[in-house]
Order: sequence, then structure tokens, then C-alpha cells
Amino acid sequence: MRLRFNYSSRKAWASFLWLFCLFLFTATSVAQTYKISGTVVDSQTKETLIGVPIIIKDRNGNGVSSDENGKYSISLPKGEYTLLVDYIGFEKRQIEISLHKNIIRDIELKQTSIGLSEVVVSAERPDANVSAPQTGVEKLEIQQISKIPVLLGEKDIIKTIQLMPGVQGAGEGSSGFYVRGGSADQNLILLDNVSLYNASHLMGFFSTFNSEVLRDVTLYKGAMPAQYGERLASILDVQQRNGDNQKYHVNGGLGLISSNLNVEGPIQKGKSSFLVGARRTYADAIARLSGAKDAQNAYLYFYDLNMKLNFALSDKDQLTVSGYLGKDKMVLKDAAETNWGNTFLTVNWNRSINNKWVSKTSLAYNQYDYYFGMEVGMDLRGKAKIKDYGLKQEFLFQQNKTSQWRFGLQSTRHDLAPGDYNIDSEQKNSVNLHHRYSLENAIYASNQIKISDKLEVVYGLRISAFMALGKGQYYTLDENNEVLDSIWYNSGKVVKTYLNLEPRLSAAYKLNDVSSIKAAYARTVQNMHLLSYSAQGTPFDRWTSSSNNVKPQIADQVSLGYFRNFSDNMFEFSVEGYYKDMRNQIDFKDNADIQGYDVIETEILSGKGRAYGVELSLKKRLGRLTGWIGYTLSKSEKKINGINEGEWYNAFQDRTHDISIVGMYELNPKWSLSAAWVFYTGNAITYPSGKYQINGKDVMYYAERNGYRMPNYHRLDLGATCILKKTSKFHSELVFGLYNAYGRENAYMIQFRTNTKDPNKTTAYQYSLFTFVPSISWNFKF
Repeated sequence: MRLRFNYSSRKAWASFLWLFCLFLFTATSVAQTYKISGTVVDSQTKETLIGVPIIIKDRNGNGVSSDENGKYSISLPKGEYTLLVDYIGFEKRQIEISLHKNIIRDIELKQTSIGLSEVVVSAERPDANVSAPQTGVEKLEIQQISKIPVLLGEKDIIKTIQLMPGVQGAGEGSSGFYVRGGSADQNLILLDNVSLYNASHLMGFFSTFNSEVLRDVTLYKGAMPAQYGERLASILDVQQRNGDNQKYHVNGGLGLISSNLNVEGPIQKGKSSFLVGARRTYADAIARLSGAKDAQNAYLYFYDLNMKLNFALSDKDQLTVSGYLGKDKMVLKDAAETNWGNTFLTVNWNRSINNKWVSKTSLAYNQYDYYFGMEVGMDLRGKAKIKDYGLKQEFLFQQNKTSQWRFGLQSTRHDLAPGDYNIDSEQKNSVNLHHRYSLENAIYASNQIKISDKLEVVYGLRISAFMALGKGQYYTLDENNEVLDSIWYNSGKVVKTYLNLEPRLSAAYKLNDVSSIKAAYARTVQNMHLLSYSAQGTPFDRWTSSSNNVKPQIADQVSLGYFRNFSDNMFEFSVEGYYKDMRNQIDFKDNADIQGYDVIETEILSGKGRAYGVELSLKKRLGRLTGWIGYTLSKSEKKINGINEGEWYNAFQDRTHDISIVGMYELNPKWSLSAAWVFYTGNAITYPSGKYQINGKDVMYYAERNGYRMPNYHRLDLGATCILKKTSKFHSELVFGLYNAYGRENAYMIQFRTNTKDPNKTTAYQYSLFTFVPSISWNFKF
């Protein structure tokens, strides 16, 4: 059948089409939306503020939070609106907006002095514990870190993180930490988006981070967003401040064993700024001045330097240059010397392309190295180094008021020099281990979308590609992990490529205004592996990368939690369970030797692992008394052929119970008090099962891997802060601390030796590091 239209029909259709277009135009005009956007800054320092909630009044609490650059953007139908800005530590603001076109409105917030009520665990909107879709996230305020008592009185973000549920310290005084059953090397630690391979000083008693130059600390321990990768267990993202572009400031602190000094101010007022921080310990120098005989020929100290330059090139372009240099040095004259440290430099360019698109470009170089030399009847020297060159390009796309996209790609070239050793004796000898070169690439996309007033979801996909490259010797192994053959690969030649898909999903469903259920799934992949004999780790542990024999570690984690706030968000409660399945987990063969050995693959074995647990948290965010109680019940195990007869065994970081109680109390405007108590089940450890003799000497043998436990650990720390003077131009305070207040002799190490009185018996000897450790420091700012 064929349809025919006469003139009248065509005229009717033309009239209908005209009316339809008129309807579309009218509907579009009625539904026309406009955008208000801008930057949230501190009115005094002009420092951008992250996670500031901007709520639209009388619209059911809808709103946004400023991003990692202090930017915000809201799309609304034309009309009259009131924006409510309430950020802890700053005065509340109520901003009237007449929205009839796209407008840019920067928001300046004025600091207010409210004592310890500014100490919170979240820098986001007050109900973020319930409403935020991302699970397993801890955001720390720098004010909070300064109040918590720690070893030797040094402000330390890692020591604070160790007090969070799901996070466990690696041992007495250590900066290492375990997240949800993962090992210490399964945490990616970033400073201004640059990874640090060793984030500790003085064998872990201090961390790399100078808290005085930091502005934001975020720990992802669950479904990490798609823009993060490279590690299995967690991401610790630490950002330095930009510096005040209006006025010059100096702040610092003097302590018993360390001091710091930090300077910031404008380069060109209102357009550019600088921030420089320096820190150094001097306990050894004080010991020498005191006349201590053992200290006269010994040096033990660290120093670090932080730097950041910030340039507002235009209204749309911002350029930052960040750098870090840190070194540890231990010297015993005419006997031994060792040093290690991190260095990095990164350049970041952020550009607001238009109201919807933002571009972020980063270039980075970082290096970790160590050196040792000693006289032990011969001159023994060794060194190792890791160098990374990185590029990252990212785009943010604000699709509409309920949907934001993030796209990106990144590439890192690793140059790993595992060791060069020189031995000068009667017969000179040297060992130069093959470098391992690799290229780690990734592309990713994610979307945060508010599906309804009750349901918000973050989903994404990361595709990682790791290529092991020449130049170097690579080996073929048999079923017993012995070398069959070797092949030399020229520079740039691809040895092995691993391609992995890493899906991510996190969702929050609000049951009502004060409670929600959150669920998440994430797959993560790790290609850089740390080989360490010690649970705490040392600067001389050996890194290796995925190769034709060492496969990437892969983890799949699911989590489910219930979150509830009370008393107008004063209290936060959460209970969250997780299960993590891990593949290609690495552990040592019995009696393995990794130092000075090129074919490292023959000394390690791989298999699977699993970790599961429940985390409970109760936090008080506001008032004169603030703090939290955290409890973790967990299990972490491995199953590797060749170890423990192929049966499941405890990972060394396995702990059944972990409890932390932290409290901070504002006694009066001058004095504030704090306390932290921790308890955890002792680490899994391998004890000798028996002994035999060779040439009259006792030799221990070990049967069951990690089949025993260290003694349970518990400790109480106390702190007090006294404000000496506080004006708009000068601040001075004294900070007192007492580490291990009741003098518990916790086990740091247990050794087994033949009993001197009865050679047929073997005795266990426990060594402890600290009992009572008092500290005092003076902090100032002007």
C-alpha cells in the first residue's frame, strides 16, 4: 500500500511540525538550567579547601562538595537560591544567588577558633559517613593529627592511620601498616601523586611526612576509585599545601630529638606562592655534647626537605611544582656506614577547559636508593636503586548535576637496580645484579552518578598493562623452580606482557536521613613486589617486578556495611565486613637467600591468599570531647605449595583482634588533653621446632610456617597541649607526651638460643624497645 499526501495534508503536517518545534522551544526554555561554579578558599591564606559541602537550601539537602582542587559546580533551573556552606573550623556562610545565566562565584571562608571541636575524622559534608557512595575511606584533618600522642612527640599521619579500624601497625614504633589483611608493600603511598617506596625514617620510628606542610590525607582501604592502581590493599593519598599567596608565614617546632621549620608566602601576590619545609633530627649530636662515650664516633640522623610552588597562570590554568628530598644516615666511624632516602620532582598542570571539562596533566620523577659499607675483616659495600619516570593525563567531565565522569591514562617506566656489591679482600670480588626494566601503563574511566535521592553509585574500569623489558638476563625455570636456561634480551625488548581488567563498583543506599547500607567490589593488581624477611621491613629489603616467572598479584575484594549517624551528625557508627581473595601471593622458600643473588625467582614461591574480617567504628566528631573507638576482627592466610605441606597457614600480618580507643578533650581555652590506647593480637611467627648439631654447633630447624604467636600487644599514650599565646599574628604552644604510659614491655623481637647453663635446653629471649618515653616540643607560627 502506498501513502499519498495532498496539499491539505502537507499543510496540516507543516502546522503540526511548527507547533511541535514551538513546544520544544517552550519546554527547553522552561527546563533551561544554568551553572554556578567557582573555587572555595581560605579567606586569609587563599589556600583552596577540599571537601567543603555546599548545600542548596530547601532542596532536601542536595548539593556538592569541593573537589581536590577546591572547585565546585552546580547546575540548576533558573531562579533564586540560597547556598549554605558549613565547614568545620570555618565560619558558616549563607550566600544568596540569582541564577539567570552561568555564573562564577568563588567562596571565601573565614577561620574560626573553636578548639578541639574542629578535630574531625572526615573533611567532607557532616553526613558523609552515611551519604558518600565510596566505601572504606578515611579522611584525616591535619588538626586532628596534631592532637594525638605519638612516639617522641612527632606529629605523624601514619601513626594516626594505624589507629583506624581495618588498619594495623607493623610493630613497635614502625611506620609500616597493614590494611585488611594485606602486607606492608601492598599499600601505595603517594605524596602529591608521586609514589614512595619507603615512607619511613630511622628504621620506621618516624614517617616521611612533615605534617606542617600537608593539607589533605585520604586512605582508601576498600573499593578504591578507578584512577588508583598499582597496589593490592590500599591507597594513601597525601597532598601538600599550596602556600599562602597573600602573606608570608613562618612556623616550626623544637623537640627533644627533632625540629622543623617551614616558610610560605607569595611570589607574586595573589597569583603565585611558595612553600618550603625542612626537618632534621639531632639526638646523636646531643648525645655527643653530653659526653656520652659511645656516641663520640657515631652519627644517627635524618633530614627531609619539602617544596611546592603554585602559579595561577590564568583564570583557567594552574601550575604546581612539587619536590621532596629525604635522607637517613647511620655511621659508626671506621666500622660501618649506611644511608637511604627518597627524591622526587613533579609538575602538575590543571586547566578548566569550560564549565563541564577539566584537564589534569602530571609529569613526575622519583628515586629511592640505599647504600651500605662495613669493615668486617674485609671492605664490603653495596647499593641499590629504583627510578621511576611517570606521565598521567586525566579529564573530569561534569555531565549534569547528578553525574560526573573521570577519564585518564598513565604510564610509568621503572628502572630497578636490585644491587651492586663490592668485596675488597685478598681476592677482590664484585657482584652486579641485572637491572630490571619495565613499563606500567593503565587507562581508566569511572562515573559517579546519583540514581535517586536514596541511591548513589560509583562504577569504573581500569585496564592495566605491565611489560617486563630488556636489557638483561631472564631465566627459564623447571617445576622445582631450578634454572633450566637463560636468555639475554636487548634494551627495550619485551620479555612478558600482563594485561588485566580491574572493575570497580561502590554504592550507597540511604535507608533514611541518618542511615545507609553500602556495598562495594574491586579488583586490584600489583606488579612491584617487596621481598622482606622482617615483619616491620627495613630500608634494605629487596624489590622485584613481575617477569616471565613472577606473576602479578591479583585481589578481588567485596565489602558490605551499615552506617548510622546520631545527634545531628555528632556521632558516627559503622559496621563493615569484607572478604578478599588473592592470587599469586609471594613468600620465601625455607632457608631462602635473596641478598646478592641474581636469580631471585628460585628463592620464592607463589600461591593464593585470603583475608576476611569485620570492622566496627564509633566516632564522636563534635564537642569538647572527641575521638573514636575502633575494633577489627580479622583473618589473613596463605596457601602455597612447598610451604607448610601445601596447607593454609597464617600470614605474618594476621591478627585476630585489633582495638584502638582515642580521646581528645578541651579542658579550657588554654589546655587540651589526649589519650590513645591500643591492643592487638600478637603477630604470627615461626618458632623453631627442634635443633641438631653440625660440627658441635646447634642448628635450629623450622617445621610450621607462622604457626605460633608473639605475645599480645597493648599500650597507653598520653598527651597535653598548652597554648602559651594565640593572636591573629602569633601562635605558640607546648606539647607534652608520654609514650607507653604504664611501661608495658611489649615484645619487639624473640630469639632462641642454647641455654648457657643447660646445653640440652633452648631458651626464648624477648627483647623490648621502649617502656616510658616522655617528650616535649615547642611549636610556633607567625
